[in-house]
Amino acid sequence: MSSFIPLTPLSKLPNFDPRKVPVLGVDAHLPAVAPARLQPASLQQRFRAPPAWTPEVMIERRFAERAPMHASVLLPIVMREQPAVLLTERTAHLSTHSGQIAFPGGKADETDADAVATALREAHEEVGLEGEFVQVLGTLPTYITGTAFIITPVVALVRPGFTLVPNADEVADVFEVPLDFLMNPANHQRHAFEWEGVRREWFAMPYQGQDAERFIWGATAGMLRNFYRFLSA
Repeated sequence: MSSFIPLTPLSKLPNFDPRKVPVLGVDAHLPAVAPARLQPASLQQRFRAPPAWTPEVMIERRFAERAPMHASVLLPIVMREQPAVLLTERTAHLSTHSGQIAFPGGKADETDADAVATALREAHEEVGLEGEFVQVLGTLPTYITGTAFIITPVVALVRPGFTLVPNADEVADVFEVPLDFLMNPANHQRHAFEWEGVRREWFAMPYQGQDAERFIWGATAGMLRNFYRFLSA
């Protein structure tokens, strides 16, 4: 539903922990994306001939008085036997979305040719992902955060064999989550929280990895939800 707005500014509230906010429900009634659609050839075809579809989440309520800024993120699908999405955990000291799970990405630079160039440059700067391993498939609709970033998600296939070198100033950890987990709405939680009379809602996709739980929420979960809608249309 297009009116559902995930809000990351809650992370600024004292002692706020999104993990402790009650789950309103999950979307197990929606079908998971068929495994065949998650394979590289099917993903390539989907971007070559995209279906008619509507993004579910596109904008967060504004909470920062700043000029809008364009940015891009890379939604990197690693071509394992079971495809997986490469994600990062942001370092705790960053000024925006610190400690959160995110895609590699960042602000556009005036030297970038386009949104794709921004995503590739930022992915290289943040985690050391070399462009020779990346095949860009296309983009999803822009997503506007409460911090006034206008984000273009760039979806790409990533060939295994790469070596990552995370930027310690920005990235605390890099890990992979199975694409079929993220594209199954049974794993999509809905949360809501009221603060100063304003109801704020968001998706979360908690994933229990081998070493820790990865609590994917806010803008990252919103863009993944849009990707689900794109693949399931």
